[in-house]
Amino acid sequence: MRPLRLDMLELMMPPTLAAVAALPQLGLLARARAAPDVRVRWVAVSELEDPTPFLEGGELLLTTGMRLTDPAAQSGEYVARLVGRGVAGLGFGAGLSHATVPEALVEAAIDHGLPLLEVPRSTPFIAIGKSVSQMLAAERYEDLTRAFQAQRELTRAALRGPGELVARLARELDGWALLLDGSGAVRHAAPDHARSRAADLLPELGKLRGSAALSGRGDHVVLQPLALGGRRRGFLVVGTVERLPPVAHTIVATAVSLLTLQIEEPRARRELRAALAGLLLGYGPAHGLPEPPVRVLACAGEDEVLDALEGDPAGERCLALTRPGFCAVIVPDRLTDRVIELVRDCGPVGVSETSGLDELERGLSQAEQALSAAQRARGAREHPVLCHADLPGQGILGLLDPRAAQGFATSVLAPLRAQDPALVDSLRAYLHANGQGEAAARALGVHRHTLRYRMRKVSELLGRDLDDPGVRAELWIALSVHA
Repeated sequence: MRPLRLDMLELMMPPTLAAVAALPQLGLLARARAAPDVRVRWVAVSELEDPTPFLEGGELLLTTGMRLTDPAAQSGEYVARLVGRGVAGLGFGAGLSHATVPEALVEAAIDHGLPLLEVPRSTPFIAIGKSVSQMLAAERYEDLTRAFQAQRELTRAALRGPGELVARLARELDGWALLLDGSGAVRHAAPDHARSRAADLLPELGKLRGSAALSGRGDHVVLQPLALGGRRRGFLVVGTVERLPPVAHTIVATAVSLLTLQIEEPRARRELRAALAGLLLGYGPAHGLPEPPVRVLACAGEDEVLDALEGDPAGERCLALTRPGFCAVIVPDRLTDRVIELVRDCGPVGVSETSGLDELERGLSQAEQALSAAQRARGAREHPVLCHADLPGQGILGLLDPRAAQGFATSVLAPLRAQDPALVDSLRAYLHANGQGEAAARALGVHRHTLRYRMRKVSELLGRDLDDPGVRAELWIALSVHA
């Protein structure tokens, strides 16, 4: 395969000279026709005998021939200089210095292959400049629109995996595409017969220092390394019948970025799994896990909490897991205040006490209790934040063995839950009101006689006297643990 030099990409594909000449409002007449692929990058006006020092190539040069006093003697050298500079074409304004385009100039243009247009006296040069400028703007808009649509389709395909992305890229370019690993082996090919091209490319991969273009076997090939942090992890190869236009290079660059991210994602998952394995095997905190001591937050809202954490440096130092009705977030203690600010707009928040990474089960239980209390207290503030340590009675509860306390609470409250779950809520309101039936009934929104009936039922089911302070204390502890 023969390497090709890659010139700096332009922002757009300029219009062809034939398209400019065909604009009816300009009335241009072709005296020496252009090849179909000659493109106009800009319009320049000059009456100099040698304007080439002021040109870059690709211009449509306009002149009235003011300095061509002897066209027969001057035309050959004049045209040769323009062709040598790479001028796209020459527009000669008739009716000023010369009534028509000198025949000697026409013959020289034909001999040297320079497109020549006759500009009628009624067409000002500025009109040609404006028309080309508008065509350039239209081309740019079309290219940007195509690039945007292609980038959107490639992003959608990337969500379904690298194979789908490679297939979509091949369709966008009307060619073929290969995704190779670091050794040059084919990971994905579209269409499948493109796999046969991999063997031809192996010698080029070792020499590749950046992107490269090759030609051979009737098509044009572009190689792009996939690298992050200076380390190559694969290659993207695309092939088309024609050389890629600038907009296609933009599309390929998008595919390279998406594939690079996909290649890195499995490594990030491996690092997290290794960190969790280190923790379970007793090697202590590992890279990728929240730095202890930590707290657990129970946050109302699920996906909303994940969205709030995403993208913030503090959120990236946390681990989050959605559960039915809330999201649990493991937070380094030093970042607790910042993370609460990120998630509090999603709803009430419950905050555990500090702990190590080996005590997260207890932390989750504390956070859930605090969240439950925060949700009950929601009337005071729209989105309250409550810490487990601030809940009533937590000083005593903290002295109890969690499993024993849970067993006690389940046993004590089981008769009430089996009979009517509303009895548990009524008992909690009654104890919270310090046995004041009127206040408890108002809190529940029921009649005082209804509450009195329920409390008699509770006393009968539990076989306990609710007027006994010791009984009330035990029941409050059971309800607090149950919460």
